[in-house]
Amino acid sequence: MEAESEPYIRLATLRLLHQVVADLNTARSFADTVQTVADGVIAGLGYEFSAVNLVRPDGDLVVAAVGGDPGAEALMAGRVGSRDAWERRLSLGDRWGALHFIPYSEGWVLDDDDVPQWHTPGPAPSVPDGWHPMDRLFAPMYSGGGSGGELIGVISVDRPRNGRRPGAWGREALQMYAFHAATAIGNARLRANMQRALLRLEREQQALRASEESFRQAFEYAPSGMAIAEMGGDQHGRLLRANDALCRLLGRPASALRRTSFSDLVHREDIGTLLRTSAEGGRSELRLARRDGSHVWVSLRNSVVADAADGPRFLLTHVEDIEERKQNELQLAHRASHDSLTGLPNSAELRTRLGSRLCDNPRRPGASGRGESGPGESGFGESGFGADAAGAGGLSRGYDEFEGTGVFDEPGVFGGPGAFDRPGGAIPYEPHVHAIAPREDDDIDDGHKGLAVLFCDLDGFKSINDRFGHHAGDAVLIEVARRLAAGVREGDTVARLGGDEFVVLADGLGRADAKDLAIRLRNAITPPIRVDGRAVRVGGSFGIGWASCGMTAEEVLQSADQRMYIEKRSRAKDRRRAG
Repeated sequence: MEAESEPYIRLATLRLLHQVVADLNTARSFADTVQTVADGVIAGLGYEFSAVNLVRPDGDLVVAAVGGDPGAEALMAGRVGSRDAWERRLSLGDRWGALHFIPYSEGWVLDDDDVPQWHTPGPAPSVPDGWHPMDRLFAPMYSGGGSGGELIGVISVDRPRNGRRPGAWGREALQMYAFHAATAIGNARLRANMQRALLRLEREQQALRASEESFRQAFEYAPSGMAIAEMGGDQHGRLLRANDALCRLLGRPASALRRTSFSDLVHREDIGTLLRTSAEGGRSELRLARRDGSHVWVSLRNSVVADAADGPRFLLTHVEDIEERKQNELQLAHRASHDSLTGLPNSAELRTRLGSRLCDNPRRPGASGRGESGPGESGFGESGFGADAAGAGGLSRGYDEFEGTGVFDEPGVFGGPGAFDRPGGAIPYEPHVHAIAPREDDDIDDGHKGLAVLFCDLDGFKSINDRFGHHAGDAVLIEVARRLAAGVREGDTVARLGGDEFVVLADGLGRADAKDLAIRLRNAITPPIRVDGRAVRVGGSFGIGWASCGMTAEEVLQSADQRMYIEKRSRAKDRRRAG
């Protein structure tokens, strides 16, 4: 089988890393931001000690924050290391991407320099990749986030909780964290400067002109996008000014932006998020349209600015490009829900999709419409999940028709107890469409359509693994996955359950349709597959189960699995695969 190239990342770990990155921009002051950077290494990256060293105006680096060890904080905080000593450190050891790792075997030459350091005595590691007490790992931070910018500081880390040197994912996580920490520190400095400018604006008219110039420079030359918009009145939200960074980010000239508002630029799915962000101090993550029609993920943060005492108020909007972080999050989430070899949804994602169609309540006797679907009325439609369901018993009316009527705010609206016990009869719309299996009589197809669950086990796959090795087996699994995915409709689900087992979810099928689909997929699998110049063949045994409300996802899969084994035993061994 396939070898995992990276450790399995639990969703809880991803959420924790996402949270500490998000916390970087929520600190109220510059000092709080720097301390949050140090604490985030401890909370989200699995180290027991961290120190944030920031570049001073004279070029030397001062220990601005320490996390994880109060004793080390008392001894190190505020101490200064020379720039020459730091540059020497960053030139030694191994380069792990943007990180610098100095093993204990090379780091002894740094013991006497003037850089503040803290080591906890301990035994040497007993494994090759173990962390030695004298190992050193540094994550430089640069202005603009990339290594091409100016050095603004260095994050030092020590004592991984697992006692080992970080692997590929741990290094990538620390490198990504240093990128966002550099941006957060730069933004915190910018916000501090802007707050001081705003205070000067309120004190006296004489300082107003100087403050305006300071603000103009901070606004125009900010590394991230900024805009000023009208607040209140008929022109609420119309952009008055936009800096160069925002113009570059959106690919639009400042003159064009002044004729628009963020509501004109936001992705239609994020309109609600933007409206909630318009409040004072609002902050959100949403997508804005570029000039070429593409969209970019940004972090949008609003502050209210008074033009003068009792004068009109404006919205100062800070727009930070978070496209790279969002793409990383999507990639990590995709890895957690999809099989790394075939790219198909994995077992957990399969159970999630199947479980979303099931509820605890089986079909009510005599129920109609939403509880008893007819042909094409399963809620998924002929093209699968979320497709057309406008039949007599399907979702013929959308959510918008009942939005704001209170239909979705009342007990029992989702088909639970009380949904049909209200005065006046049933509610006008029920979001959940019950999954109902067709009749058990195989000789009769009553035209009822349901959610078919096809359980596929490959025949002859083990012999390919044994004869030609796992590399050939992996190639066969990849090709089988491709053929299965090509043989279903858009909206159907093909998932890899594990090993040589696959599951297909196909909605809107009758019993005859499901049998035809199983035959087509079996015929798609049997043609020879070329692996390293040789042709190999596998077959497939299919069991057809049916999802029905009142069952769990596990029960549905077990039913299909049992039917697959019945079907496998019913065929002679030499007929299970082509060769």
